[in-house]
Amino acid sequence: MRVLFAGTPEVALPSLDALLASPHEVVGVLTRPDAPAGRGRHVVPSPVRVRAEEAGLPVLTPRTLRDEEALRAVADLGADVAAVVAYGALLPPAALELLPHGWVNLHFSLLPAWRGAAPVQHAVLHGDEVTGATTFRITEGLDEGPVFGTLTEEIRPRDTSGDLLERLSRAGAGLLLATIDGIAAGRLVAVPQPPDGVSHAPRLTPEDGRVRWSHPAQAVDRRVRACTPAPGAWTTDPAGARLRLGPVLPRPDVTDLAPGELRAGKREVLVGTGTHAVELGEVAAAGKRAMPAADWARGLRPEPGARLGEAPGSHDGSAS
Repeated sequence: MRVLFAGTPEVALPSLDALLASPHEVVGVLTRPDAPAGRGRHVVPSPVRVRAEEAGLPVLTPRTLRDEEALRAVADLGADVAAVVAYGALLPPAALELLPHGWVNLHFSLLPAWRGAAPVQHAVLHGDEVTGATTFRITEGLDEGPVFGTLTEEIRPRDTSGDLLERLSRAGAGLLLATIDGIAAGRLVAVPQPPDGVSHAPRLTPEDGRVRWSHPAQAVDRRVRACTPAPGAWTTDPAGARLRLGPVLPRPDVTDLAPGELRAGKREVLVGTGTHAVELGEVAAAGKRAMPAADWARGLRPEPGARLGEAPGSHDGSAS
């Protein structure tokens, strides 16, 4: 089977590697154009482009697949099927019609749950205990196409979105390869998704990462883990400056702190929520590297009753 691979971020690499190691022929790679990244915002190629060029593959980086030139470039590769993992752009109807066996997407949820750009983050945010991955044929509707196969993955109590996505990317690579194998052998038939159980997972924004300390500790914990590593969880320090948060640890044994109230000890920093406290892990002040919360607090020397997440001088326990 002649395969076009479409993907952009690091999470797509296990699938590309699996296809390169398989009997199938990867005839080219479609990825997003080079873009600014990192603290210096230097323009860099996508991880998939780097891996493809190392393998000597033709690489296409169109800004859109809506123009004739880009469509011709895809068609000229002569692929039988496209394998898609986190490509990052919509495929127009004209592109979907180019390949005999269509475009097969590896999506990191158990469809029809969590259709959209951020299925893993939403699964963690909403406290799901089990998620998984699905391969399906891409159609014009958002993640609505018929399903080829699925796998399940337990969400562990301390998983961040990054932890879970890393496991799913590795397990999903095997599922995607098995799907391509089944299509090539003519023994795999896609099944329509059920009409029930549909939920949506829009991309999380930086504002979604803001912690509201008046919420229950469980909700605070889930939000921080869901937004780690991206878009990043944050609050404001007692002076009102932004403070990035790493995963926190719920502390049901501490119930005497008001929402957002800080208690800094030699080895731990506790913050009150709407229920019980949480213990801060690593934090990063604006423009600085992450450090253990206890080290940050020693430099800050917060006054008794100081709070996170509110304007200086405010003591109503709400997030700013």
